[in-house]
Amino acid sequence: MKLVAGLGNIGDKYMFTRHNAGFMLVDSIALNSNLNFRENSRLKCIMTNLRTPYEDYLLIKPTTYMNLSGEAVRAVMDYYKIAIEDILIVYDDLSLELGRIRFRANGSDGGHNGIKSVIQHLGTKDVARLKIGIGPQPNIPSEVFVLQNFSKEELDNLKGALTKAKEGIGYYFKEGMAAAQNKYN
Repeated sequence: MKLVAGLGNIGDKYMFTRHNAGFMLVDSIALNSNLNFRENSRLKCIMTNLRTPYEDYLLIKPTTYMNLSGEAVRAVMDYYKIAIEDILIVYDDLSLELGRIRFRANGSDGGHNGIKSVIQHLGTKDVARLKIGIGPQPNIPSEVFVLQNFSKEELDNLKGALTKAKEGIGYYFKEGMAAAQNKYN
């Protein structure tokens, strides 16, 4: 089983904010596959299963809010006994232009509190990620920018990135990180 954890903030207030790009991707996958999420308060997330002919995926959205996302990822990882190499964290990235995606095998948190929490709770920087571009950031504080809603034009641009990211996830789990980076970055 593979775990795809989309990071974001739970609740209608945050639904279309830039910080919820990870949630938006997981929602898009579930919607295209006619899947329904169920809440698991013990694992601190809402989740659904996606079964394909090649692989089973567990899609989660932490209910801890962004800054504590690692709690949910760790809880799900431990409960389902999912290996670190079978986890992909999906989240927004200010340094990437809106509409771009980037696979990354590991690295620092880059100032992103959600991935910082994941690194802390998993105890390693060696966790695969898929970043969804939400930049460029205007001359306002990042904590203000990421909590703003996307404009209609930005959402249209984001749809293409989400489509590419959905395709990329399956490709990544089948072909590996280097191949996914070469094709999608």
